[in-house]
Amino acid sequence: MIDWENISLKELAGYVSEELRKRGIDVILVGGACVTIYSENRYQSYDLDYVTYEDMKKVKKALLDIGFIEKTGYFQHPGCPWFVEFVSPPAAVGNEYVRDFESVETRFGKVKLLRPIDSVKDRLGAFYHWNDRQGLEQAINICLEQDVNLSEVEHWSVSEGFSEKYAIFVERLKKHE
Repeated sequence: MIDWENISLKELAGYVSEELRKRGIDVILVGGACVTIYSENRYQSYDLDYVTYEDMKKVKKALLDIGFIEKTGYFQHPGCPWFVEFVSPPAAVGNEYVRDFESVETRFGKVKLLRPIDSVKDRLGAFYHWNDRQGLEQAINICLEQDVNLSEVEHWSVSEGFSEKYAIFVERLKKHE
């Protein structure tokens, strides 16, 4: 039995991912929930953002079958503090399509999600394009807890046209280490 009021974000991701997988639906966790998982809860997201290439009618039916309620633009299970959203495919960070993923195990099932490096790129993208300082801090928090290849992040940043903002990221990261 699931304690919906006290389930962690990571456990909910495991549950939702596994239940959808059982119904033939492949999902990829992206966004802030990846930051929560990779930063060891330094950042707390309030939702699970998934990408799927499946028909959303099939996804909706599966979520309703496991007790979720559809709200305007998202799904929520009664009593659960987190909600579930779906963002349009493809899984990408900036102009780069993501083809390799990580997986983490929870007691409720396996979660397919962005790799730490792609999660850093995703958060830096928000900083680069919209000056989102929270995105910058989230990228730093991931780097503090995960082994991230910064030369790959630098190469991506340059290809996206943001070498100057990458330098700000590195400077801020060094202050936290």
